[in-house]
Amino acid sequence: MIFASDNWSGAHPAINAAIAKHGDGMARAYGTSDLDKAVEKRFDEIFEREVAVFFVGTGTAANSLSFAAVNRPGGVVMCHREAHVIEDECGAPEFFTHGARMAPVDGPNGLIDPRNLKREIARFKPDFVHAGQPMAVSISQPGEAGTLYSAEEIETIATIAHDRDLTLHMDGARFANGLVATGLSPAEMTWKRGVDILSFGGTKNGCWCAEAIVVFDPAKATQFPYIRKRGAQLFSKTRFVAAQFMAYFEGGLWLDMAGHANRMADHLRAALDAGAGSRQAWETHSNEVFAVLSTDTAARLRAEGAEFYEWNAPHSMPDLVGEGEMLARLVTSWSTSEAEVERFSELLR
Repeated sequence: MIFASDNWSGAHPAINAAIAKHGDGMARAYGTSDLDKAVEKRFDEIFEREVAVFFVGTGTAANSLSFAAVNRPGGVVMCHREAHVIEDECGAPEFFTHGARMAPVDGPNGLIDPRNLKREIARFKPDFVHAGQPMAVSISQPGEAGTLYSAEEIETIATIAHDRDLTLHMDGARFANGLVATGLSPAEMTWKRGVDILSFGGTKNGCWCAEAIVVFDPAKATQFPYIRKRGAQLFSKTRFVAAQFMAYFEGGLWLDMAGHANRMADHLRAALDAGAGSRQAWETHSNEVFAVLSTDTAARLRAEGAEFYEWNAPHSMPDLVGEGEMLARLVTSWSTSEAEVERFSELLR
């Protein structure tokens, strides 16, 4: 009963097979092989337009180098108060941008409130050099709270950003889970709604090590090769990343894996609602579930082999967890079995 993180899951057999298949023989290095070029074309097809794609090794690298590419002197990135880029990347965005700041924006359930975003951007006056200058807005889809932006909400935030000439970045570490949950197409969830740069994640969803930066206007990506190289993210044998993505997209495998993870999370949500000593902390729609558990229930679950993380309550919910309770995050993956979820449900009952 492993619900600690989808990072704990292994690689899908088809991903492993693709790595083995393309591991023999010789191929051009540094992203110039035929396989690399074929996968880049596959990204064009998936997003229904020509895009610029840059493979990197981690989601943190994808986010940090995305910000580095749009950096400004005294730069500031607006993001949700509990976003991964401000809470869980150990200062990497600041490091790779040589000092840009992550500015927190409030909003319920892990989503930026557009009114708060407008207010925070307005605090930076163009003629007040001491405060620095905004350079980007970053949203996560799904967010750290397992919630989702609608297409209309993404477009609203994009309009606010673009009105101030700011780049809209999307952290898509669990991009496929968001797609399946919303029913949107990749294009509708990104550039058609105003997203400029996407951190496209595959590692959490069945890949071994496959992340990409997707720039939706290739004309704005001319400096990206140098930024990636300087950031030590240009792998010589990029064909091994390309092989993963080739298998990932083949036959819709990526969406099948994300759909399975989301369905397993649905079962967990139902179990929490029906269980004793447990409840959903708030409504979620992807493969992350947040539960308020009594400490006795949590101890009993762990004694039976359940793995999950204790989580900090959101700033907007200071009274969420009562005496004798804890907030837990439960994450499902492509490899979560129905038997695991059923056993967990039995223990809750």
